[in-house]
Amino acid sequence: MEKKTAVRRLDLGYFVRPASEAGTPQPRVEPVLAYLVRREEGLVLFDTGIGAADPETEAHYRPRRRRLEAALAAAGVTRADISLVVNCHLHFDHCGGNPLFRDKPIVVQAAELAAARRGGYTIEELVDFPGANYEEVTGETELWPGVWIIPTPGHTEGHQSLVIQQNDGTVVLAGQAHDFATHFASEDLARRAALDGLEPPRPTYQPWLERLLAFDPRRVLFAHDCSVWEPSNQ
Repeated sequence: MEKKTAVRRLDLGYFVRPASEAGTPQPRVEPVLAYLVRREEGLVLFDTGIGAADPETEAHYRPRRRRLEAALAAAGVTRADISLVVNCHLHFDHCGGNPLFRDKPIVVQAAELAAARRGGYTIEELVDFPGANYEEVTGETELWPGVWIIPTPGHTEGHQSLVIQQNDGTVVLAGQAHDFATHFASEDLARRAALDGLEPPRPTYQPWLERLLAFDPRRVLFAHDCSVWEPSNQ
């Protein structure tokens, strides 16, 4: 029997990336997006938004937050309805709402949690809060039938993506594996060029891209880009 699935985007605000980081003449405003995945087994929340940071970080990124509770209410759910939380990684703009989910399982790569606990990585209060219930995984894991955690290191060593197989095609929640859909598209084309035997020089691509594409995704969604990648032959 096919699993019924719904994936809904949650707008949790934005931040301003300085021009020095964006590599552009001007600063760039980037959205902060989370995703609600409804399955027969329960509700998964992928990322939880922007957490409170120290004054230096606040001044650097100038975040504007949308309350997670309000975003969930707009989707017709409450915190209590969430079965488990998955963080792509533990930077403050992805795990900010985690303390709202005391005693709920929070799925994270063991390498990511270890890095976050070494200090100087994120806002520590957003990681080790009272009632934090981490479910550490190492590598690829099938959470529920057709719902996969896939390691996608690069932005951080322990970054992970969520793959959801559903009736109308597989959806990948890629987090910040790539900053933008166009970056994902560029690496997909680099892979195609390599498979076609195009002579060097040619661009490289992340080795885990092969694994994600093996799921034959129909859509790939991102944490800081409202654009969606779809295969060109769809």
